[in-house]
Amino acid sequence: MLTAGLDIGSVSTNAVLLANGKLIASVILPSGYNHQETAERAWQMILQQGQASAAQLKTIVATGYGRYNVPFASKQISEISCIAKGARHWFPDVRTVIDVGGQDSKVIKLDSEGYVADFVMNDKCAAGTGRFIEVMAQALQLEVSALEQEDLLAASGAQISSICTVFAESEVISLIGQGVARPKIVKGLHQAVASRVGSLAKRLKLEEPLLVTGGVAKNQGVVVALAAELGLKLLVPEEPQLVGALGAALIAAQE
Repeated sequence: MLTAGLDIGSVSTNAVLLANGKLIASVILPSGYNHQETAERAWQMILQQGQASAAQLKTIVATGYGRYNVPFASKQISEISCIAKGARHWFPDVRTVIDVGGQDSKVIKLDSEGYVADFVMNDKCAAGTGRFIEVMAQALQLEVSALEQEDLLAASGAQISSICTVFAESEVISLIGQGVARPKIVKGLHQAVASRVGSLAKRLKLEEPLLVTGGVAKNQGVVVALAAELGLKLLVPEEPQLVGALGAALIAAQE
């Protein structure tokens, strides 16, 4: 049995194809301006990778910010449920998931059966999201992918106190003007993100094992800073951006 899940985020579109619950194809694309067009492209790519045809699939579940822009989907399901499902599949004992995406961050608490028990979400402010990191990288004239390596070069981070992205960017520019080393600023930014996400997470009673998902989880500088902020060990999937799409495909299989 073939099932598919598409996670249409504000920054990336992630799709997976499962055969009897086993991952046989996946793709991660920039969402771009036209989410519907990107979803169609991701869909065609996983069909090609999996050597499958659309007629072979009975159920396709769409999730994420742009889930209603997938006209060929059988149904649309909240990313909270899909992330929980995907996380539990890869890490059967997980009890808390921290998902840091492009435009929002969320913390999901699971019960002993893997169902969503509670969650909190920040979708009103860019602080503690991938967008915050992207803006700061631009101010530092760095690619986002280069931040992790810069972080490793600093023993401590510069203080970034502003919560607002605009004011934080001004702080970064000021630090540059003062001659503060770029690695020190980068580590400070990672610590600032960890502080924002940590404050959100602490609104729930966190339980381990604790998993970090979303594109920001690819940056070990942020993961290390967040682990220090929470005082807990954090797990990261091999491909943290696919967790929501995987969960969507698994729910499709249940349908």
